[in-house]
Amino acid sequence: MLGSFAVGKTSLVRRYVESIYSDAYHTTVGVKIDKKIVQLGQQEVTLVLWDLYGEDEFQKMRWSYVRGASGYLLVADGTRRATFEKALSLEDGVRQAVGSLPFIFVLNKTDLASSWEVDASMESQLVDKGWDVLHASAKTGENVEAAFRKLTEKMLGA
Repeated sequence: MLGSFAVGKTSLVRRYVESIYSDAYHTTVGVKIDKKIVQLGQQEVTLVLWDLYGEDEFQKMRWSYVRGASGYLLVADGTRRATFEKALSLEDGVRQAVGSLPFIFVLNKTDLASSWEVDASMESQLVDKGWDVLHASAKTGENVEAAFRKLTEKMLGA
């Protein structure tokens, strides 16, 4: 899970792993690790989810956390354009640090779509680059399962 602070990375993981959502905001310090076993066709897959702290002007990503990853969700908050820009920077950082990995770009907080600062033209630039982009909401659960499933499929080459 990569993205700026407060984009909903922890909320997405909690919704996916525990089917829980909370409005209370808790900053992730370092990394929080969760595990979920999923069935993909006939194959059982164990996902080990690393919820990394959000990058901001005070805290930079430690790329050692990404080494050994099979893939990642790159999360931005649709209501904050700066998190979109930061996500682009983080994707570039991953490529420089460990090479290309499968990822899904998640525009989170569709429940607040009327307040979005990320527009269709910004999103279409990513689609034109061949990125998989999903709109999701940890609050409502919209596309949370789909994001993790699609990432798992990409990591397995399915």
